Amino acid sequence: MADLLALLASSPAFFIGTCLVFGLVVGSFLNVVIYRIPVMLERQWHDQCMELAAQSTPATLGEAQTVEPFNLVVPRSACRTCKAPITAIQNIPVFSYLFLKGRCASCGTRISPRYPAVEALTGLLSAAVAWKFGFGLPALAALVLTWFLITLTFIDVDCQLLPDNLTLPLLWIGLLLSLWGPAVGDAPIPLDTHASIIGAIAGYLSLWSVYHVFRLLTGKEGMGYGDFKLFAALGAWLGWKMLLPIIVIAAAVGAVVGIAMLAVRGQNRSTPIPFGPFLATAGWLMLMFGQELVTGYLGLFSPRP
Repeated sequence: MADLLALLASSPAFFIGTCLVFGLVVGSFLNVVIYRIPVMLERQWHDQCMELAAQSTPATLGEAQTVEPFNLVVPRSACRTCKAPITAIQNIPVFSYLFLKGRCASCGTRISPRYPAVEALTGLLSAAVAWKFGFGLPALAALVLTWFLITLTFIDVDCQLLPDNLTLPLLWIGLLLSLWGPAVGDAPIPLDTHASIIGAIAGYLSLWSVYHVFRLLTGKEGMGYGDFKLFAALGAWLGWKMLLPIIVIAAAVGAVVGIAMLAVRGQNRSTPIPFGPFLATAGWLMLMFGQELVTGYLGLFSPRP
C-alpha cells in the first residue's frame, strides 16, 4: 500500500490515469444513485402520507413498496424491461455498453446512452481534477465535490429535485474539511473555517432572499429550497468570495439555455427549468479555475506601472 501511494505521489501521469479509471467505476455507481434516490424518496413520502391517513397496511401500501427493500445496495441492478440481473461482465463502465451495442443482453431492449455518458463524464472530470490538483488532500476533496455535483445535476434534470440527503451531507463535509485548515499552495480547498462558515451562510441567505423577494413581487416561486442548500454547500467548499462568480455564471448560462429551449423546443416561459445543474456547473468551474479567473479580473483594475 505504501508503495502504491508513493507511486501515485511521484508519478502525475499514473495518478491521473488511476483517477480516470476509478472515476469510471464511481460513475457506474452514480448511475445507481441518480436513479434510486428519487424512487426511495417517493416511496418514503408515500408511506408517510399513508401513515398520516391512518391507512398504513400492506394492502393499501402495495406489495412492491412494502415487501421488497429498495435502497442503494438492494435489489441487484437489473434490466428495467425483462428484470434480468446485470452480471459483473455486463457492468464494466462504458466498455460493456459498447460491447453489447447499447442493448440488454437478455431481451435486446435499448439501454439509454446516458449511462455510459455519466460514467465517461465522471471519469474525465476525475482525471481533470487529478491533473489540476495533483496527489494529496485537495485532490481527494475535489473528487468528492465533483461526484456530488454530477449526481445532483442529473437528479435535478430528471426530477427537478435536489435531495436533502445529498445537499446537506455535501454542506457538512465542506464545513468539516475546513477544520483541517487551508490548503497548502494554490489549491482552493480545504478552506479556513472562517471563510467556509461565512460562505455557507451567505450562500443560503442570498438565494433565500432572492426567492422571497421574487415571490413577493410576482406571487410565483422562482426556485426551490434545494437550490439554497446547494449554493450554501458551494459556499462552504469554495468560500464566500466565489459565490458571486458562481451565481453570475449560473444565471448567464441558465438564461442562454432557457432562451434556446424557447426557440428550439417551442416551450413557453412558464416551463420550469432546473437551476441546480447550472449552479453545479458553475461551482465546478470555479473549483478548477476560480482563483485564476478572480485574480485575472481583479488585475484589470489594479494600477499599472
